[in-house]
Amino acid sequence: MAVVEIKDLHKRFGSVNAVKGLSFEVEAGRVTGFLGPNGAGKSTTLRALLGLVRPSAGTATFGGRRYEELDRPSAHVGAVLEDAAFHPGRTARNHLRVLAATGEHPAGRVDEVLSIVGIADAADRRVKGYSMGMRQRLAIAAALLGDPQVLILDEPTNGLDPPGISWMRDLLRHQAASGRAVLVSSHLLAEVAQSVDDVVVISNGELRGRGTLDQVLGGDDGPATEVKVQDPERLASALEGRGHHVERTADGLLVLGATPEQVGGIAAEEQVVVLGLAPRARSLEAAFFALTGDGR
Repeated sequence: MAVVEIKDLHKRFGSVNAVKGLSFEVEAGRVTGFLGPNGAGKSTTLRALLGLVRPSAGTATFGGRRYEELDRPSAHVGAVLEDAAFHPGRTARNHLRVLAATGEHPAGRVDEVLSIVGIADAADRRVKGYSMGMRQRLAIAAALLGDPQVLILDEPTNGLDPPGISWMRDLLRHQAASGRAVLVSSHLLAEVAQSVDDVVVISNGELRGRGTLDQVLGGDDGPATEVKVQDPERLASALEGRGHHVERTADGLLVLGATPEQVGGIAAEEQVVVLGLAPRARSLEAAFFALTGDGR
């Protein structure tokens, strides 16, 4: 069973269908990017998952259980939504101490998460003096406090400078490598492309695309690979004999419907020397606009 499962989710607000039959899963050990234009239904989906709004139909669950059914939910799920709020007169350390006591988390975990997000030196300053980037780091510290197996982050790079964005990218990868399921909602497409394993694209409340990053970027024809070899005609013949479509380019071959691993394996079988091998894909922005119909 997937760690997070959205199944045939519907949410109506009066006459507005915000989410329409949405289904996707988030697996442990992977970062999933949740993408869509403004008003696509991303925030509504996350709020339904976190029990902040009640679905009109369908389910949004963690290991088969709704958020409100989890025992000590903050020990299972850590979340940062766009409207994270803090008491301005409270220090970061005391803010986390309150959350640790409320969630029944070890007091020592406060110093651990302050260190993880890089604000330990400012932990005893009042939050009202924090920059937007520091507030974002504090929100992420709060999400990590219960050492959860699921992280849900809505626009996690808001307010971060370039080094902070790089830090965030490393944090996401580290959390996934530790076995956690990470769901990231963002409009920063180029940044998402450097951080995620899987992509879910929605528009107008409906699913438009999902799969691994390579599958989504590859388009309808699947993956594509550029290869430069010493004997391109020999490799082209071998690839075509295995059912792959090959286009000759000025620098070599473009193989449609095949990954670099597949192309490299065939080259090795044919004993063709490979001089260059790389995936070729649309940018995430191009894939996004193709899927949502929001062309420019």
